[in-house]
Amino acid sequence: MTRPSTTEHPGQTGGLRRELTSRQLSMIGLGGAIGTGLFLGSALAISQAGPGTIIAYGVCALVAFVVAWALAEMVVVHPEAGSFGAIAHRYLGPLAGFVQRWTYWAIQCIAVGGEVVAAGLYIQFWWPQVPLWLPVVVFSLLVLVSNAMAVRFFGTVEYWFAMIKVVAIVVFVLLGLLLITVGLPKSPPTGLGNLVGHGGFLPNGLGGLFLAMVFVLFSYIGTEVVAVTAAESKQPERDIPRAARRMVVRLVLFYVLAIAIVLAVVPWTVTAQGGSVDASPFVRVFQSAGIPAAAAITNFVVLTAALSSANTNLYLTTRMLHSLATDRYAPAWTGRLSASGVPRNALLLSALGLALAATLSAVAANSAYVALFGISIFGALLVWILILVTHWAFRRASQQKAPVRLWGAPYTSGVAALFLFAVMVSTAFIKGLDTAWMAGLPFFAILVVAHFVIRKRRSANATTAPDHSEQA
Repeated sequence: MTRPSTTEHPGQTGGLRRELTSRQLSMIGLGGAIGTGLFLGSALAISQAGPGTIIAYGVCALVAFVVAWALAEMVVVHPEAGSFGAIAHRYLGPLAGFVQRWTYWAIQCIAVGGEVVAAGLYIQFWWPQVPLWLPVVVFSLLVLVSNAMAVRFFGTVEYWFAMIKVVAIVVFVLLGLLLITVGLPKSPPTGLGNLVGHGGFLPNGLGGLFLAMVFVLFSYIGTEVVAVTAAESKQPERDIPRAARRMVVRLVLFYVLAIAIVLAVVPWTVTAQGGSVDASPFVRVFQSAGIPAAAAITNFVVLTAALSSANTNLYLTTRMLHSLATDRYAPAWTGRLSASGVPRNALLLSALGLALAATLSAVAANSAYVALFGISIFGALLVWILILVTHWAFRRASQQKAPVRLWGAPYTSGVAALFLFAVMVSTAFIKGLDTAWMAGLPFFAILVVAHFVIRKRRSANATTAPDHSEQA
């Protein structure tokens, strides 16, 4: 089989406009991948592996790099609407494309709902008397407006949202390095003693390290966002690989360095307890540097991190839904574009998912939202595994080399897929993540049934439709 043509036609972008620049793509990727967990401390992972969490972040970064580079290789050849979902449709068949895109739409709706509720809680840090629903509604409208405008406006908003996170992390890393090595005016140097104290570097052994990887992996979910922007990138063949490379390198530096500093400055036994913004390692480092209102500054950064993630994830939901409509797997009206080239009808339907997720996370956190959380975990792992399987099929179907190639494939992608599958299996036995299979499998089964029902109806409609081919 020869590789499908790379010549673009209108259906590949679905009418979406190529207006995103290279620097916007890089920041959108970071905005989707860097969430609030980094700033408030990765308590669950650290409680399992202690200082060894640094290794967990490094290993998971390699897996994220494999996924991102596999995507870059495929979308350079097929820079079309729907990204990896549409490519899965092309190489694995309609069922894979249907399941992957609807799964991705659902998990991102859940993520957006959770992020806007988190943003509302951060507002209550300053004004505890404000009812939670008020900032949730305001922030929901904010991200909806950002996404309803032309894509270049969205790109600009997300660029500056993500820039705040990046600057905060860079300042934290620099101050942390000073605090560890030479000390700061109000604090003596901490050294590296916390990395080997309190039970050693791996206090819970290799088993604890693997459990930490399970939690850490979800920190990197979002690196696939760059591929989704391919249909709206000005020069996807140049910008997508560049953005993927920059994003993964920055994520490694930010996550691994930041976590290493957290564990060196604060004993892991303290960080593992988690807590409010005041207990964040970021606050401690800023306070040691003599920065006034350290907690308030950190809370502002965390707030923008939540809004940045919500903004980017809502973008992803609309593009996936628009792609499904293009393939007639979603209502046709969700595929229509506004005068500015934005799928606002898809945005409207995605907003319903946002409203549901936000409502449940606020009023039913211990029941219904737990099920949504399980779907999100299961779905995220399923999407990444399908991306790697699609890349395997893509390589088998291609006789010519793509401009960008994942090194070592299919071995590197195979190892990454096995790791992801091991993580997926392990979630069934980890308290707090066990809802992944309980909620994820029924959701997956519903999607499979829905696909066959839709295909059957489409076939029946095609059979009963009148034939006008011979009418003059």
